[in-house]
Amino acid sequence: MPRCELTGKGPTVAHKVSHSNIKTKTIKHPNIQQKKLFSATLGKLVSLKLASSTIKTIEHNGGLDSFILKQPIQNLSLRARKVRTQLLRKLRGKSPTTRPGEGTEQGAQQ
Repeated sequence: MPRCELTGKGPTVAHKVSHSNIKTKTIKHPNIQQKKLFSATLGKLVSLKLASSTIKTIEHNGGLDSFILKQPIQNLSLRARKVRTQLLRKLRGKSPTTRPGEGTEQGAQQ
């Protein structure tokens, strides 16, 4: 069954109710699309299967990187978890190793 790799959104069971009030079970599938999204932190395209509602939410929240980092890890698929760990490693690698004020123009002027 199709499932969104970032939100975990999957098929839901519903009733189709006729005019005579006969209830028939149906399965409603989310609109899953294979998309390549650009990760600004990683600097590359990431291919994921996403629901169309998730794509809109990603754009609203300011991009793939911030959206993945805000999601609970239980909702993410294995492929999305790998992207999340790559993002976290890249962000930790960017942390400054020097003290504030050293190696900048402000530190040279003081």
